[in-house]
Amino acid sequence: MASLKQSSQQAKQLSSTHTTTASPESEDSEAPTPLLRRRVFRLAGPVIGENLLQTLLGITDTILVAGLGAVALAGVGTALQTMFIVIAALSALSVGASVLVAQAFGAKRLKEASDMARQAVVWSILISIPVSIVGWFLSPAIVSIFRMEPDVAQVSIEYLRITFGTIGTLTIMLLSSSVLRGANDSRTPMLVTAFANAINVVLTYLLIYGVWILPALGTAGSAWGTFLSRLIGAIILVVILLRGRNGVSISGVGVWQPQLGVVWRLLRIGFPAALEQVLVITAMATLTPVVAGLGTPTLAAHRVVFNVLSLSFLPGIGFGLATTSLVGQCIGAKRWGEARSVTAIAQRWAVMWMGGVALVFIFFAPWCMRLFTDDPFVIDAGATSIRVIALTQPLWAIVFVYAGALRGAGDTRTPLLISAIAMWTAVCAAYISVTFINQSLAAVWAAFWLVNPIQVLVSRWAWRRKSLNKVDSVRNTLDAPATIQSEHQSPAPD
Repeated sequence: MASLKQSSQQAKQLSSTHTTTASPESEDSEAPTPLLRRRVFRLAGPVIGENLLQTLLGITDTILVAGLGAVALAGVGTALQTMFIVIAALSALSVGASVLVAQAFGAKRLKEASDMARQAVVWSILISIPVSIVGWFLSPAIVSIFRMEPDVAQVSIEYLRITFGTIGTLTIMLLSSSVLRGANDSRTPMLVTAFANAINVVLTYLLIYGVWILPALGTAGSAWGTFLSRLIGAIILVVILLRGRNGVSISGVGVWQPQLGVVWRLLRIGFPAALEQVLVITAMATLTPVVAGLGTPTLAAHRVVFNVLSLSFLPGIGFGLATTSLVGQCIGAKRWGEARSVTAIAQRWAVMWMGGVALVFIFFAPWCMRLFTDDPFVIDAGATSIRVIALTQPLWAIVFVYAGALRGAGDTRTPLLISAIAMWTAVCAAYISVTFINQSLAAVWAAFWLVNPIQVLVSRWAWRRKSLNKVDSVRNTLDAPATIQSEHQSPAPD
């Protein structure tokens, strides 16, 4: 009886932050399939578009910098490799913010979602300050790791210092976009990204080569153009959050004072996801010396294949991020049946999209390579590798969606373990294959044939176990309930 009374008291405390308490019957209830399908596409479509815009922007910036010569291209390219790892680390906060806002939004605790959004903006500023300072001073040491020629190293140091010094704008954009996705709005981040990218292309060109009264800054102009476009994008996103989206707003007094408990919760959820990205990027980078032993033309083909693979992943990544937001909202509303249905729908369409990409790879692999090079050997080696990759595309789609579903449930550790083990196993298999079996680029990518099927099975088992047992990792791994300390915790209106 005492334990029943204690459980009753705890339930009353939690219900003070909810508009309603979900009944057992509602936990497996779900919306009609056509409605769920529309919700999936409404979130996934803009995310795919946003990622595509970012990829195209990177290609455009590379073309603009390439006009300055090989030294500029090599220096900026090396600096960008470093920034990819930094951005992956900063995504810890953005993943945590997206999951926590989504669960509060799904439970109709709009005040809590708004307070979490305020904390996300505050901590995006606070964390960017030490990262900016440390990064600026460590730039020479970071560049020295790559053992480049002095003129190339100087370009990298200059670019890195500008990017680190202005990294706050990037952090604010990442966090603000994640908050909006958690509040069921992925269209706004896509539109803001499109606008910022258009400005970036114009400013980068003007500042690199100098037009009218603007000075020709060279490679530094690329960094400053990126900063100014991100600054404009960050301002727009903050203004949008001040006005509010779907009941989530950072305007008013709310909870603006930095709370260590909140950033701890953000990192508890987001850090494994960030570490996962860092380990994946590191694993892919480790493939480079493995391929380099096969010769420069093969290494060139490998770089092109990697670019093609990055483009092919966009649909899977988009459906995965949409699944994270929607599963988080469903679990916040105690609708586990709907969470399972959303995951199944997203998985089905992700497989169809990436299966279509696989067919393109199989029949048009040489044409894909010719978009980047006209070297016959590079085209032949790359085309064979692209056809090898084609067979793994549907499997990657399934992995992306299951990982997104697990993150939506607050479990970012399981995708970390699955992805890290799979990627590094593939790297080891590629090394063994190239060294002892077949010295070709196709043998490197064929290593994923062994890894991806197992990765799919383990991911499926992990999601089924969590969803059928209705395990909310956000609630179970954190001591405090999903609320933010404030003087008033009135429930949000229905």
